[in-house]
Amino acid sequence: MENRITKLFGIKYPIISGGMVWCSGWELASAVSNAGGLGLIGSGSMHVDTLRDHIRKCQKATDKPFGVNLPLAFADEERAQVIIDEGVKIVFTSAGSPKKWTEKFHSHGMIVVHVTASSAFAIKSEAAGVDAVVVEGFEAGGHNGKEETTTMVLAPLAKRAISIPMIVAGGISSGESVAAALALGGDGVQIGTRFALSKESSGSAEFKEKCIGLAEGATMLCMKSAGSVRMVKNDIFNKIDKAEYSGATKEELQEISGKGRAKLGIFEGDLNEGFIEVGQVCTDVTKEESVADIFTDIIDNYNKTITSLIAM
Repeated sequence: MENRITKLFGIKYPIISGGMVWCSGWELASAVSNAGGLGLIGSGSMHVDTLRDHIRKCQKATDKPFGVNLPLAFADEERAQVIIDEGVKIVFTSAGSPKKWTEKFHSHGMIVVHVTASSAFAIKSEAAGVDAVVVEGFEAGGHNGKEETTTMVLAPLAKRAISIPMIVAGGISSGESVAAALALGGDGVQIGTRFALSKESSGSAEFKEKCIGLAEGATMLCMKSAGSVRMVKNDIFNKIDKAEYSGATKEELQEISGKGRAKLGIFEGDLNEGFIEVGQVCTDVTKEESVADIFTDIIDNYNKTITSLIAM
């Protein structure tokens, strides 16, 4: 499976884990890297000292490449300096313009990838000098593109618009979906939900139990005027959805949401008042597995899919 992404990162398989808040700690990141992919530490839920600790623990747990996901809404000089000082070589940025930070990280010899939800922003990311982009369809969990463009539509549009390596995300969890993403022009895939529900994920037991095998349609986008989020429908979702449908302003929705909802739902396991951020593909995740077993399943089924397509 050698291609532009495996060469760029120095990994065996073009499979990257999502840098998910409250799920993507050093244990998940190192397990993904040790399995042959690229693990990401999700810094969006971490204080500076916590981030430093996770980076150091990940360095001890794997001698393979790993990276840090940095939501630019939380980016500051201190946080960026920790990533630089601790010798991280790969940074995935999201939720903002990558221009300033790409130049800074490149000056320290780092690889920069930016996450986008549209071909237009993929073009802007390439112009900003990033080394690769993630194009994420709205099937994905958590914060999402307000355009609601699906992965099947977004990937080929972005592929035609850019020349740098492209990683496809949103609704990918199996060998079959990896094959589909590569057929759509992807050089690699980013998988969130299946890893978020793995044994190495730092998400709470309640969060994992709730999300595994949910029915179709159990997740939806809400807060579209205040930063779209895909999550499981529960008490707080219904409250926000009702207010949004009634014409609540961005500020009113933010007030209803408050702070710490993702931590409450994902990390602390409050299934009623917390944000249960997960992708649509949770319906296809039937059990909690180790990262090693997930990789074995994905690679086996990818190879079977490619073989069956060739035989057609």
